[in-house]
Amino acid sequence: MNKKTFKDIDVKNKKVLVRADFNVPLDEMGNIVDDTRIKASLPTILYLIKHGAKVILCSHLGRPDGMVNPKLSLEPVSKRLSELLGQEVLMASDVIGDSAKELSANLKPGQVMLLENVRFHKEEEENDSRFAGELASLAEIYVNDAFGTAHRAHASTAGVACYLPAVAGFLMSSEIVALSKVMDNPARPFVVILGGAKISDKIGIIGKLLLKANTILIGGAMANTFLAAKGGKLGLSRYEKDKIAVANKILDEADKKNVKIVIPKDVIVAKEFAPNSKTKCVNALSIPDGYQALDIGPKTLKAFKKEIMNAQTIVWNGPMGVYEFDKFKKGTMKVAKYVAKSKAVSVVGGGDSVSSVNESGYADKINHISTGGGATLKFLEGANMPGIEMLLDKED
Repeated sequence: MNKKTFKDIDVKNKKVLVRADFNVPLDEMGNIVDDTRIKASLPTILYLIKHGAKVILCSHLGRPDGMVNPKLSLEPVSKRLSELLGQEVLMASDVIGDSAKELSANLKPGQVMLLENVRFHKEEEENDSRFAGELASLAEIYVNDAFGTAHRAHASTAGVACYLPAVAGFLMSSEIVALSKVMDNPARPFVVILGGAKISDKIGIIGKLLLKANTILIGGAMANTFLAAKGGKLGLSRYEKDKIAVANKILDEADKKNVKIVIPKDVIVAKEFAPNSKTKCVNALSIPDGYQALDIGPKTLKAFKKEIMNAQTIVWNGPMGVYEFDKFKKGTMKVAKYVAKSKAVSVVGGGDSVSSVNESGYADKINHISTGGGATLKFLEGANMPGIEMLLDKED
């Protein structure tokens, strides 16, 4: 970790702009469903309060596409933060407008305020320099604690660092240290578990992992493309026809590098993509016409368990099935249990993977739960991370 952190800079009586990741799931009534990301920001916020900083928080929520959307307001986050901190979090009604400027100008040491959703401005995702400059003008120091968006070159994740001394928050630095450790010097056997919908989302990380991992377990819809590459009959199952050649190349490269790739032996199938559809378990390479694979089966789980329990390092990203339906998240939940009960150093990242670990009750058995989804994958594959690159180095 060669980047400066908030502990390397004097924050007393200074206005500190903190880019947090409050992109939390909301229900139809606007209530927060999972406050994991909010709680993950607390160590940085509490440190700044204790050391007399004037704290200005900013974040995005959802995809408002540059337009004001009351359903994606950060007001519920402000209320939850107030409860967690035990003090009022002042809520600005805008990002760089009169409300934000007035509240920040009158902020006292130890006080906390939250700006409205930065993605209500299209300039945020465009990394517009004028917008970044106005956002930076609210503060004297910038702290990036939003690892989940560190792979994005947006105004609030990278642009403001052109105007303010920029350092990492506690969450950001802990993510960098934990993920670097498992990739730089993993204890072996090193087992990677990948799930989710598409190979195309994970081509980069698979290529990197073929140089690092001993075993890669593949579930979710992305496994269907590998099954297609093996000549499987997939019924109505989703897969990427244009990535079959890629799947074959990955399998060939794994064989050359002596990396074991384990794909499903059996799957849970149904005729309808619905929460209460009737199911049956079939051979993964022989899915009947009119049926689609929606979860991994017991033989696959047995094979996965064997590799997981033998591992010394585990990285997991992505669900094993259709996680939004209870009937088809059993495979994901079982994998969560296996990872938690293994003796391996474990890192879990990606929304559904993290949710399954939290829901399983084994979260405290995981060594590191990453707040990033795409950011975690990008970091592990060694891709450019603008939100990290822009931070001051230790020697600066």
